[in-house]
Amino acid sequence: MAEQIRLGLERITELMGLLGNPQKALKYVHVAGSNGKGSTCAMIESVLRCAGLKTGMFTSPCLESLSEQIQVNRQNISAQDYETAENIVKNAAVRMSDYPSPFELLTAVAIVHFTRMNCDIVIMEVGMGGATDSTNVIPAPEVAVITNIGLEHTEYLGDTLEKIAGVKAGIIKEGCTAVCYDGSKEVTDVVENVCRSTNVRLIRPDFDDVAIVQSDMNGQHFIYHKAEYMIPLVGRYQVNNALLVLSCIEALNNRGYRISDKAVKEGLANVSWPARFEVLCSKPLFILDGGHNLQCTEAIRDNIEQFLKGKKITFIMGVLRDKDYEDEVRLLMPYAREFICVTPESDRALPAEELSRLINSYGGCSRAMQSISEGVMIALSEKKEP
Repeated sequence: MAEQIRLGLERITELMGLLGNPQKALKYVHVAGSNGKGSTCAMIESVLRCAGLKTGMFTSPCLESLSEQIQVNRQNISAQDYETAENIVKNAAVRMSDYPSPFELLTAVAIVHFTRMNCDIVIMEVGMGGATDSTNVIPAPEVAVITNIGLEHTEYLGDTLEKIAGVKAGIIKEGCTAVCYDGSKEVTDVVENVCRSTNVRLIRPDFDDVAIVQSDMNGQHFIYHKAEYMIPLVGRYQVNNALLVLSCIEALNNRGYRISDKAVKEGLANVSWPARFEVLCSKPLFILDGGHNLQCTEAIRDNIEQFLKGKKITFIMGVLRDKDYEDEVRLLMPYAREFICVTPESDRALPAEELSRLINSYGGCSRAMQSISEGVMIALSEKKEP
């Protein structure tokens, strides 16, 4: 059965109260947005760890195992530590008349674990939205980071960019510093208004003041404010995310942290965040990308234009039925030799057969596989290079 989405802070607030409010013992960087949250969290974490801080990081969803979502110094929570924290949380939750959702329980488990591990700072990624997401049970963070925002989850967050931005900007609380992606005017206007109403200083990176020196499928070198940086992540949007991270570090230093330029450069250069136009092998070229909405697909398109221009690609594609997959298919069609359709491991998955019929109705070439592994094996066995 699919998990029911239950936004609101009532249950998580009660649960944390029963636990003694451990969230109040920690310092946070809180990250909300539509795209780039995970990459941004990973870069911030890497820099802070290189600066000598003991980091906690809570992200969602996971790629392979639940333990990926709760990390200390980039190490997944152990099975024993997870069981310990989960037992503490569930012993409190059973006393509640309205039992928490799985994500609320997971949020509490993460906070309990970070407290037990005495983390210096926690990078906390919002699950959905911001204001009513369970992660917003935390006090005012050191920095509230707003990444790129687009239309998503409109049935929960609103049907305009302004409404969605208003929900996501709900992580901005009096006493923090805010950092916002230099995106659409509709979004930045909303964030600026929230900052004014909460008396919060807002820092925005200057995307026009960056020069990309080198960019290939191994990473990128760029110059920003006369300093040179390297990230092993692909795509111009990752440079923009890195500039957002630099603004976050500026905000932290303004608040009394001591994060050196050396730690910043080392942290960015050594960051790891899988499934973002990630090259899994080069012969044959096999790229993995977890893009899940139209903005992500546009980023994939841009990378194809930059690195694989003029090539025809075999796409192994699986989608969720509550996403704008029709627009995503139309965007990728001009670059496709063929679509190998698979069914994701999710209760919200669109069956591979339905996706294949849609693609064929658009004049594309596709076939449906019985499993993801079968789709991968078929693609690799045919060895059709882009």
